[in-house]
Amino acid sequence: MTIATFDPVSSVSLTASAQKYFASKLTKQPGKLIRLSTKESGCTGFSYVLDIVDSAMESDTVLDFGDVTLAVDSQSVSMLKGTEIDLVREGVNEVVKFKNPNVVAECGCGESFSVS
Repeated sequence: MTIATFDPVSSVSLTASAQKYFASKLTKQPGKLIRLSTKESGCTGFSYVLDIVDSAMESDTVLDFGDVTLAVDSQSVSMLKGTEIDLVREGVNEVVKFKNPNVVAECGCGESFSVS
């Protein structure tokens, strides 16, 4: 596993609201971390996958945000480089949003994306 320090240009980042949200989820499950990956899905190509896991995979890049540890899947890291994860309110719901500078197309419903 690669331990990375926060680099806002090349790493995945969390906004303060996303960090607070994930920290609240992890408080209920001590010792676990958030793992970010992608999978082939949807009409455009890929979708984001967030899981709460016991540990990072050996090849993951691990980012430390204080009270939140984020493991990024090695096969997804190049398409996620520079992505900001945010938590936004849409009406009465809170939704995790990905601001990915590598995306060249998204499907109409916003569930899948493609990169160049």
